[in-house]
Amino acid sequence: MIPVAPLANVLSLTPSASEGPFYPTSSMRFNDIDNDLVKISNLEPGAQGEVVRISGKVITQESQPLNNVVVEIWQCDANGRYLHTGDSGRRSRDKDFQGFGRAYTQEDGYFEFRTIKPVSYPGRTPHIHVKVLQNKQELLTTQWYLADHPLNKQDFLYQRIQKNQRDSVHLHFNEAKEPQAFINLVV
Repeated sequence: MIPVAPLANVLSLTPSASEGPFYPTSSMRFNDIDNDLVKISNLEPGAQGEVVRISGKVITQESQPLNNVVVEIWQCDANGRYLHTGDSGRRSRDKDFQGFGRAYTQEDGYFEFRTIKPVSYPGRTPHIHVKVLQNKQELLTTQWYLADHPLNKQDFLYQRIQKNQRDSVHLHFNEAKEPQAFINLVV
């Protein structure tokens, strides 16, 4: 009989999702591409919308943190407009919203963003696009959603996520003055 090693505790991968049509290319981005999407180069007045903080960790399936990995996010502004030349929405774009941000993970895999709570626009539930890169190699592209938002039931991309995996892409904000959510990205 061949001895069998017990199965290790392995985490489920964060489900991948479409990059979408509005990933801002380098030429579309502001020079300020830090992790604070609410302030562009600390100019006043700042972005419209409810300011929130999103933090988390990038980890492997074996719970090992990934250091110096790039986490990018992009999302529409409070008017439902993206920082993208292809977005021809009817409302004007919030010129004070960075629209795209980048953070580097620390030794323990930790990252943090300051942005606005995502809003819906025609055809989509509120969401934030996320990309994880290591040495310019894409490890994950996904989207974060507001937990229990009523439009999730109608969103075609959200509905593609298996029900038992949805909580891994849900943002659960607390009730702080500047609401916060913590989420792991398992790659």
